[in-house]
Amino acid sequence: MPRPRSEKARQSVLEAMRRALAADGYEAVTIEGLAESAEVSKQTIYRWWPSKAAILGEALLEGSLPGAEVSVPMTADLGADLRAWFSVMSDGLARPEGMALARALIEVTAADPELGLVLNERLAAPIREWVAERVSRGRADGDVRADVDAAAIADQFIAMASYSALIGQPLSAGRVEETVVRLLRGIAG
Repeated sequence: MPRPRSEKARQSVLEAMRRALAADGYEAVTIEGLAESAEVSKQTIYRWWPSKAAILGEALLEGSLPGAEVSVPMTADLGADLRAWFSVMSDGLARPEGMALARALIEVTAADPELGLVLNERLAAPIREWVAERVSRGRADGDVRADVDAAAIADQFIAMASYSALIGQPLSAGRVEETVVRLLRGIAG
């Protein structure tokens, strides 16, 4: 029988992951470094987690999600708001730590699909809420057709952010503009 987790040791490892991520980025995180920082053995870590991706996933689920607190104010201009959202997302991915975190989340999802779904839903929820509110305002203003599915639009936002992270290139101003123009053409009231 494996020994039960020590909650103190578990929290120490999760906090060590958060500190390492903030200080050096995900690529620099090692199991050895986490063990040293958390003052536990590597065996303890491997007994509880199969990979550093699993540790990251748990640390993010139980702690704050870097970048999740970003909010984009809404104005009377739907196009400007969409451009602003894409620009904020792209600015986050332009920072090395933002790109590293996004890629780490992709790795977590690939390594543990169940954890990845939970974590991605947590990350996607604020995006879906923002898009639903913005589309609702657009409908009320007559800028967006009544049959537009806000969840489908949000999924496109999330897909573009994920693709940008996967290829390691934030969206250029030109790509943002082209995306917003085409999106507005498709949902216009």
